[in-house]
Amino acid sequence: MANTKSAKKNIRKSEKRRLINSARTSALKTAIKKVHVALANGESKDAMDLLLKDVTQKASRAKSKGVIHSNAASRRVGRVAKKVAAATRATA
Repeated sequence: MANTKSAKKNIRKSEKRRLINSARTSALKTAIKKVHVALANGESKDAMDLLLKDVTQKASRAKSKGVIHSNAASRRVGRVAKKVAAATRATA
């Protein structure tokens, strides 16, 4: 347990950061899941583009805030974009 005033404050700060970081990670995962559901349901190209844009924004934000590594963000966006591109080619 923390003894000094500054150590107690650091515990409060780290807990607050942990909650924010987990919220960002969760939002990114949810956005990716929405794309997968849209792929399974055969949504339109416009809907897919909006969902892909949302994933890209959330991944970029998480990357810039240090929640996930830069390569991890690129990998996640790339995988989703690849699936969306394949689905739009198949329907076109």
